[in-house]
Amino acid sequence: MISILLFSLLLIVGIGFFSWNVYKMRSNINLGLDIDRKDNKKQRWKTMLLVALGQKKMFKRPIPAMLHLAIYAAFIVTQIELIEIFIDGLFDNHRTFHNALGGFYTFIISFIEILSLLALIATFAFLSRRNLIKVPRLVMSEMKGWPKMDGNMILFMELILVSCIFTMNGADEMIHIAKTGESYGFTISQFIGPMFFDGMSMHSLHIAEKVGWWGHIIMVFTFLNYLPYSKHFHIFLAFPNTYYSNLEAKGRLTNMPAVTKEVSLMMDPNADPYAVAPEGDEVVQQKFGAKDVTDLTWKNLMDSYTCTECGRCTSSCPANVTGKLLSPRKIMMDTRDRLVEVGDNKRKHGKDYEDGKSLLGDYISEEELWACTSCNACVEECPVNIDPLSIIVDLRRYLVMEESKMPTELAGMLTNIENNGAPWQFSQADRLNWANED
Repeated sequence: MISILLFSLLLIVGIGFFSWNVYKMRSNINLGLDIDRKDNKKQRWKTMLLVALGQKKMFKRPIPAMLHLAIYAAFIVTQIELIEIFIDGLFDNHRTFHNALGGFYTFIISFIEILSLLALIATFAFLSRRNLIKVPRLVMSEMKGWPKMDGNMILFMELILVSCIFTMNGADEMIHIAKTGESYGFTISQFIGPMFFDGMSMHSLHIAEKVGWWGHIIMVFTFLNYLPYSKHFHIFLAFPNTYYSNLEAKGRLTNMPAVTKEVSLMMDPNADPYAVAPEGDEVVQQKFGAKDVTDLTWKNLMDSYTCTECGRCTSSCPANVTGKLLSPRKIMMDTRDRLVEVGDNKRKHGKDYEDGKSLLGDYISEEELWACTSCNACVEECPVNIDPLSIIVDLRRYLVMEESKMPTELAGMLTNIENNGAPWQFSQADRLNWANED
């Protein structure tokens, strides 16, 4: 009875705290501006299945892709075992489905054990890549401190989780043999049991099995409630984030309605520039571009929560490769950090509270923004279809259109376009003079 109460309390607290964190995250994302991403549902489902479920973009780099696939598959399939663990915990049973499923049960648990072993190997490999080999994209400046600790913590949790699974199954294997004279026949634990638990008393075996069982479920809830504070929440957000991907051609930038309307009027020879717009036809543009996270769209904010901090975007960025300050990964990390700060402030002090800080300036510098070449390499490389470029463009729009700030070279080019109709310092009448030269 005590075991059932403890498990029920753990279940309620674990699910409740996770739900609260998901609510906070959802409310933070809803601080963003509205954007319509409900079109072309067939293409969106296809994108989600290929990119999020099928890991399509991961395999551009096959070695980390295979390692990630091992952990990903283990995470998905072991949820089957959790169903049994929940039932066992709530009703104080032991291997509820063993007798009912027979050989199929043996197959399922064996498959889970194989995937768990592969995940264990992949976990050691990832720890080595981060701390021994030190893959360049994993040790950049923005990955120091908490991001590095976060990456290692989740891997250590994985080690503990898999160790608990094999402790539970290995000890239970020896208990089952002692009681029935037969092995469960699970692929891995039929060897782990005799290797580590042979010669132990029945009492000690029961303790070891319970330590593994409780350790497993405690780590599951610890992992679940750690995710909202970690980059690893992409486990859940990868699916909606890829579903709501931008399906437009990558070179196509968004237009601001107010600007589009004014340009259209300027280009229309029949338009009356002094005419009063019909009622309901006005386009109000309160701010050009974005200064803070509340000026970005909800999809931009979802992107920031979905970022895996893998660094593929930064390692492919030509600006970063040539030594510029820009790192698309840092843009997403800064956006997420600022969003969490803004969300916490609004919940604590009220929705109208302003702390005097902003994403532009306090988190992301102008130098970073102007280093971007708008090439879309970061967008192409991201394994979960995050779009750092859209954030960069909106921040640059604010600088140019609200604060009239831009690099000297760009100011000269814009002046030439305004005066000469071209980026060069030649009038339209003189631009073809070279063709008349002898």
